[in-house]
Amino acid sequence: MRLVARLREDLATVRRRDPAARGRLETALVYSGLHAVWVHRLTSRLWRAGGAPRLLGSRFVARVLSQVARTATGVEIHPGAVLGRRLFIDHGMGTVVGETAVVGDDCTLFHGVTLGGKGGRGVTGRRHPTLERGVTIGAGAAVLGGVVVGADSVVGAGAVVTHDVPPGSVAVGVPAVARPRRG
Repeated sequence: MRLVARLREDLATVRRRDPAARGRLETALVYSGLHAVWVHRLTSRLWRAGGAPRLLGSRFVARVLSQVARTATGVEIHPGAVLGRRLFIDHGMGTVVGETAVVGDDCTLFHGVTLGGKGGRGVTGRRHPTLERGVTIGAGAAVLGGVVVGADSVVGAGAVVTHDVPPGSVAVGVPAVARPRRG
């Protein structure tokens, strides 16, 4: 997708999901979650090109830029994370997305969400969660480890998810318990 079309899609996503978003210019200038996603696109490209000789040190540059974005937006997204299209990060302050996290298309993350790892050094493979298409994660929720949150599921505010969540579920509590969504 071309750059201008992607930017328009991002702006439309915010305006569609947030009733407080008034116009394209205001949305483009004041939505920190949107800014974090935009910077992530750049840092992710640098991260993935990290081994290329012409971009020697690009992983370092990607990490530095991601930290600058974290300072400016309050949203920390590791350059190695994979983000789908139409991601909406609402009131993103304190949101953290780890290195091996995968976020599908049409997901929503509220403030204070952690898509984090479980374990310490020496842990290999998928250390962070995968969110399938259309997942919503409530404010202050933590999804930890290499778990999968199934398509069209909702994780309630403050929940702590440490096990897979089936598609079309609601997960609430500490530790989170999943049940089918109604309607």
